Amino acid sequence: MVLALIWLVFLLCNSCALVGSLNDEGFALWSFKQSIREDPEGSLNNWNSSDETPCSWNGVTCREEKVVSVSIPKKKLVGFLPSVLGSLSVLRHVNLRNNKFYGSLPVELFNALGLQSLVLYGNSLSGSIPSGIGKLKYLQTLDLSQNLFNGSIPTSLISCKRLKNLDLSQNNFTGSLTAGFGTGLISLEKLDLSFNKLSGLIPGDMGNLSSLQGTVDLSHNLFSGPIPASLGNLPEKVYIDLTYNNLSGAIPQSGALVNRGPTAFIGNPGLCGPPLKNPCSSDTPGVGSPSSFPYLPENYPPQTSDGSNGKSGNDRGLSKSAVIMIVASDIVGICLIGLLFSYCYWRVCACGKSKDEGGGNFEKGTKGRKECLCFRKDESETLSENVEQYDLVPLDMQVTFDLDELLKASAFVLGKSGIGIVYKVVLEDGLTLAVRRLGEGGSQRFKEFQTEVEAIGKLRHPNIVTLRAYYWSVDEKLLIYDYISNGSLATAIHGKAGMVSFTPLSWSVRMRIMKGIAKGLAYLHEFSPKKYVHGDLNPSNILLGQNMEPHISNFGLGRLANIAGGSPTLQSSRMTSEKPQQSAPSEVTTFNPTLTVESCYQAPEALKIVKPSQKWDVYSYGVILLEMISGRLPIIQVGTSEMDFVRWIQLCIEEKKPLADVLDPDLAQDSDKEDEMVAVLKIALACVQNSPERRPSMRHVSDALDRLDTSAD
Repeated sequence: MVLALIWLVFLLCNSCALVGSLNDEGFALWSFKQSIREDPEGSLNNWNSSDETPCSWNGVTCREEKVVSVSIPKKKLVGFLPSVLGSLSVLRHVNLRNNKFYGSLPVELFNALGLQSLVLYGNSLSGSIPSGIGKLKYLQTLDLSQNLFNGSIPTSLISCKRLKNLDLSQNNFTGSLTAGFGTGLISLEKLDLSFNKLSGLIPGDMGNLSSLQGTVDLSHNLFSGPIPASLGNLPEKVYIDLTYNNLSGAIPQSGALVNRGPTAFIGNPGLCGPPLKNPCSSDTPGVGSPSSFPYLPENYPPQTSDGSNGKSGNDRGLSKSAVIMIVASDIVGICLIGLLFSYCYWRVCACGKSKDEGGGNFEKGTKGRKECLCFRKDESETLSENVEQYDLVPLDMQVTFDLDELLKASAFVLGKSGIGIVYKVVLEDGLTLAVRRLGEGGSQRFKEFQTEVEAIGKLRHPNIVTLRAYYWSVDEKLLIYDYISNGSLATAIHGKAGMVSFTPLSWSVRMRIMKGIAKGLAYLHEFSPKKYVHGDLNPSNILLGQNMEPHISNFGLGRLANIAGGSPTLQSSRMTSEKPQQSAPSEVTTFNPTLTVESCYQAPEALKIVKPSQKWDVYSYGVILLEMISGRLPIIQVGTSEMDFVRWIQLCIEEKKPLADVLDPDLAQDSDKEDEMVAVLKIALACVQNSPERRPSMRHVSDALDRLDTSAD
């Protein structure tokens, strides 16, 4: 017995000697290392007990020899979170995202009262959030998403007045949101509670969260009852996602809830009213009273003191003599207008009709336009409309050139297609533009063209090509865009015939492009004025700027071409695009004549449904992701036959082929980013699901890609 005690004392002394040189904070982190069961990448190999402080250890940041940050993301660490982390007196940031930590959150962690960010998403942590979290008065970011947490969200959380980013999505939280949620978290900028089991009413005070930005995501929960009208008080640019809950009643039509598409409310069978096609009945709460219509005063229609709506019993209409006088006045007025119209017609057209003459790339149809404006047999527009048509119409204040400058400019053909010719145009002052000539015809539909093109011209996003101006005449229609200098994504991925040298895109550049496209599409789908659909997204329609930033082009082009009469082969109302200007052997469909490059980007339901949907764009985007990951053309040669690109990827997965068979060999130098590539592959596969309902929204895709932040590693 005595020998055993001596041996135990020896072991304890030896253990103290091992870490004896470490300060208190180093000892705390050494205990954290002991809680790690697996470290396959050796991320903690330089955590040595012989050091005096832990400030040189991987993932540790110190200030005045005090640990302020522990950041070890995406290192496949397996273990639990020790309570000793809470003893780090000036700890500000903890980032252990995308590892394999399990167990619960230790209560003692919240003894680090200066904690500003706690990022633990993408682990397997479980249990409830301790109420002690309310002690963190300086907490600004709390991200516990993609874990296994359960229980209710603690009421003490509303004590974290400085909280800006709250993401608890994709867990198993239950219960209701506490009252005071909206008045307590007044600094909140991001809120994501999606994919949980939260129930009860949405707090009415959430409309007080005036600092919110982006998307408020309450989707895929069990919230019930009506949508609080106070949500309309949120900033108008905020997108409110309430899909797939148990909400009921009329959708309030106020503030941030106005002009939202149906995609924000689907999955709630009890909801009614615009923008849903399910009309509200008269007994639906909030429907039926004049006050429920925001544009009518409560006392509409006005009533007199006797309740007769302003009509007296003796007021039986106009007298017979009054009616005769009104009719006679109308006849005289019509005659005068007819005489005036005839005079103007002959006066204007006395100058004679000048013949159109060809003259350079853009001059056809513009000769003689300044000499006189005459009605033509194939035009139904009024004189004032003709004046509008024969001028260059700018769509923003940055347009400083006029039509004459455009016609005198040097022009170079960039490409030709069934939708017309695209020119690179260099003005005298050096400004470079891209001008698309839509062709001739379509003179009867100017107003329709004008409405469509001006709506497109209002779109402003860094990842969408900007339409700056347009020109319309009977036989000339021009669209003037910003010129994007680095060609198309199709060329950047696969090269182009005649290229002397081809430099493959690095993974970081591909990630930048993928994120940019996702942001542009999310803007079109959810944040643009009309919740647009592109309808024909492919790499040839994505242009790359000077810093390889992506710009989605040809948006709305198919409809404009239909109106202008310059596109003879458009299918239904879908947008079309130019043929890729590359030598792609996959375009030779010897063995499968129904398989074309264009069809590879079309969602399966496109063959059955006439009207494009946002989920079509999601599918097309997924194919583009797969193309960028693999570096392959969209049609794969398999033996003596050809296979759809998506089907080929799915076949590789079914046959459990190694990842190297799918990834672009040119990405071999980025092997340290393999986890990121796998994550993007999973996102792509979610986008190309056969069922449209199973595909994510572009906003969710964009958020998922943003989390793959290479700069944070």
